[in-house]
Amino acid sequence: MLTQQTQEKLNWMRLTVMSKEFRRQSEDVGNSQLTFDERFGMLVDAEWTARQNKHLERLFQKAGMRQHACLEDLDYSYDRGLKRETIQQLSTCAWIRDGHNLLVTGPAGTGKSYVACALGNCACRQQLKVRYHRVNRLLTDLAIARGDGSYNKTMKELKKTQLLILDDWGMAPLDATAGRDLLEVIEDRCQERSTVIVSQLPVAKWHPLFADVTVGDAVLDRLIHDAHRIHLAGESMRLLRSRKGGARDDMTE
Repeated sequence: MLTQQTQEKLNWMRLTVMSKEFRRQSEDVGNSQLTFDERFGMLVDAEWTARQNKHLERLFQKAGMRQHACLEDLDYSYDRGLKRETIQQLSTCAWIRDGHNLLVTGPAGTGKSYVACALGNCACRQQLKVRYHRVNRLLTDLAIARGDGSYNKTMKELKKTQLLILDDWGMAPLDATAGRDLLEVIEDRCQERSTVIVSQLPVAKWHPLFADVTVGDAVLDRLIHDAHRIHLAGESMRLLRSRKGGARDDMTE
């Protein structure tokens, strides 16, 4: 009876995993040899692990990354300029905590988005808040937010995000309004939060994207200064793998 009452109290307090673990321990005669501290530690560990897993799941969901990517699946067998030591350094996420940026460039199909999403996945696993956006869609969302009055709220959310991944950078020219919106996003994050830019265009060709030259200067100055860089080269990973008759996850853009 006492065991059931304890379970009911745990469930009422929404400690459901701890309640299940308590019941499991009560039904396992082998646990009678454990000390109180050991059994209580097992209860706490079960609840803590479940909550950590739920928190991690929420981080992944809110990140909204384009691909389910992980660093362990990165393919170094092709000569595309992807260096294992660089990825190992970035996997510590120290650059994110220091507010540094990362620029990932290269032709279509070389795995840029996969690398960026894998680093985003790694950041989530280290309890960091990540958001993934395609640039054109983000600019559309900001335009809509300005119209419905949620612009400031949206900007605050972007500012709080510890790692912001902006994919498909440079797919279309940026008019004056779009350029100013990007400047607002980048300015809020400058030297405090990290931004990953993923682009088919080399950095040298980014400036002509901006209709307003002054805004372009300001955005690029804040993005490029002290940024880490990964430049991927070579043929499309899709084409290379089709020749080998194999397929892996990191063969998209």
